[in-house]
Amino acid sequence: MSMWMDRETGNFTQMGGEGVPWIGEAPFVDEPHIFANLGDGTYFHSGSLAVRQSIAAGVNITYKILYNDAVAMTGGQQHDGDISVGQIAAQMLAEGAKKVVVLTEDMSRYEGETVSGVPVKDRDYLPAIQNEFRETKGTTVIIYDQTCAAEKRRRRKKGKFPDPDRRVFINTAVCEGCGDCSVQSNCVSVEPVDTEFGRKRRINQSSCNKDFSCLKGFCPSFVTVEGAQIKKAKSADVDLSDVPQPVLNAPGHGYNIFVTGIGGTGVLTISALLGMAAHLEGKASTTADMAGLAQKGGAVYSHVRLADRNDQLLSPRIIAGSADLVLAFDAVVAADKAAQNLMLPNRTAVVANANISPVSDFVRDRDLDFQHAAIERAIRKAANPNATTFVKADEIATALLGDAIGTNMLMLGYAWQQGLVPLALASIDAAIDLNAVAVPFNKRAFALGRLLAHRPDKVMAMVEDAKGPAPEPLSETLDDLIARRVKDLTAYQNAAYADRYAARIAAVRAAEQAANPGSECLTQAAARSLYKLMAYKDEYEVGRLYTDGRFAAAIGQQFGGDYKMKVQLSPPLFARPDPRTGRPKKYEFGAWIIPMFKVLAKLKGLRGTPFDIFGYSQERRDERAAIPAFEADLDRLIAGLRADNVALATSIASLPLDVRGYGPVKEDAAKKVAARAAALWAKWPGEALRQAA
Repeated sequence: MSMWMDRETGNFTQMGGEGVPWIGEAPFVDEPHIFANLGDGTYFHSGSLAVRQSIAAGVNITYKILYNDAVAMTGGQQHDGDISVGQIAAQMLAEGAKKVVVLTEDMSRYEGETVSGVPVKDRDYLPAIQNEFRETKGTTVIIYDQTCAAEKRRRRKKGKFPDPDRRVFINTAVCEGCGDCSVQSNCVSVEPVDTEFGRKRRINQSSCNKDFSCLKGFCPSFVTVEGAQIKKAKSADVDLSDVPQPVLNAPGHGYNIFVTGIGGTGVLTISALLGMAAHLEGKASTTADMAGLAQKGGAVYSHVRLADRNDQLLSPRIIAGSADLVLAFDAVVAADKAAQNLMLPNRTAVVANANISPVSDFVRDRDLDFQHAAIERAIRKAANPNATTFVKADEIATALLGDAIGTNMLMLGYAWQQGLVPLALASIDAAIDLNAVAVPFNKRAFALGRLLAHRPDKVMAMVEDAKGPAPEPLSETLDDLIARRVKDLTAYQNAAYADRYAARIAAVRAAEQAANPGSECLTQAAARSLYKLMAYKDEYEVGRLYTDGRFAAAIGQQFGGDYKMKVQLSPPLFARPDPRTGRPKKYEFGAWIIPMFKVLAKLKGLRGTPFDIFGYSQERRDERAAIPAFEADLDRLIAGLRADNVALATSIASLPLDVRGYGPVKEDAAKKVAARAAALWAKWPGEALRQAA
């Protein structure tokens, strides 16, 4: 699994053979030590023998045994036998492991400091423990006790797992889009949001598993709220009085519905409802579900086949080119080869979700191109383009139902209203009743889908009303882009500061027009980069971005109730290094910090003066120095600009956009960008002579 997730992992083997290839390889390579991943289920049925063999061979290896208390890969079943963290720890000590430690997401599970004679630490100690065990001779074991995200969701729905009354919110204006929160949490619920000032992050409250590891991201944009309720739309009731009944065709000798989506969103629930509805009205049906690695945000497929009689369904799976309907709850999955092979241009109708969910690749690539247009083209090409519809299902469900989990049922209602699901409304309603999970919610979602199919204008008007004022649209022209940054820099510091920016960009624009008339790419890059450098987010700016009204409006739009808010900060004047991570510690500050932010915002005139107590830190000195350095770079680009090197100049001018984040994250980014800058400048005309001089 790690190998196909681009984690620089090697030495794969079968389940139960983890680490065994290393025994033969170790004497012949320079690498002194490796880590091997092992799940608790695999450990129980055979993996413990692999650990025993490594101990017997005396190789330097650390086994990281994930104890997630379920066979999460295939549906959350219980282990085949009785197994606990304490039993694994005791066995590893008895087998002769050199060191064993338990790391956990919840220290309250353990009353003492040890379990079966093994020390217990918070999971944040993982980097430090890995470094220690890497230098330890022999076989060592880390037992990582954390229930997997999918299993948490399952158990919370059943009331069998704690559901913390706490949620995470990101102040998008403060966010730098560095992606450190995704790196720390490895969570697809940390989603991208494209803004005027670059791609930022937000938390999908519908899919969030309340792991809270995203809070480790070194960033002052994170806020937690306790006692908050997700605001529900006032217009959630659906009036179907003028919605006609669709014409439903009989399934005949076989009607094939291919259902696609990603794990944890209820894809298999929809296929089960369709099968039950068919059964209730006396029709034949089969469902073939392929969940695979759904708990990793992976693809889920379900083949649903309907017919008048059982002898008309000879196979539970849909054969190539014979899908009558594709319910694409996630369009990326529907664009995959496995789904495309089932479609036929003159046969297959598609109802697809136009809101593409972030895939796991986004965790590793903060600027990932989701290729919305290419995905839509691929689906329209494979299916019947005249019967293919993309609906903003996530957006509608979140706005009008208060939870994106209603997306799939909404889309089923949409497809049914179009006459694409040959089952009676009464049968579907009865199947929802029998499922006995969130019955009113699911029926409302289905009805909303029906209304969307009949009166999309009415539903979208309801969405706009529920969402409130629309955000300011992104700049469409270069003039607009520059003007908005001049306005923001005026608020950031003053008019003189903004004029300095405008004059510099005007010079770049004039030079680009002279060198390559009609070109704007260099000016756009320079305008974005210089703004980013000049509007560096120091304490005064963070204060302004929390108190200029945008944050209050955003958090008020999402949450209701009598909630308590806490801002996660690492104040530079007194934050000490965290021994678990080596980074400065983060602390929680209550709502009283907002008045303090207002004071800071008003003190922006101290920025860069001898009275700026925050400005003496190395980070602030580096940020101030970067502004004239980049202005000098722009002068060098202008001096040597020609039509044939505008693209190279644009690449150089874009470099500051990749220096994102705060503190150690920004410092690491600056080092990486400096190396890229040296390589690009080496290609600039006359640079070699200048360096020699």
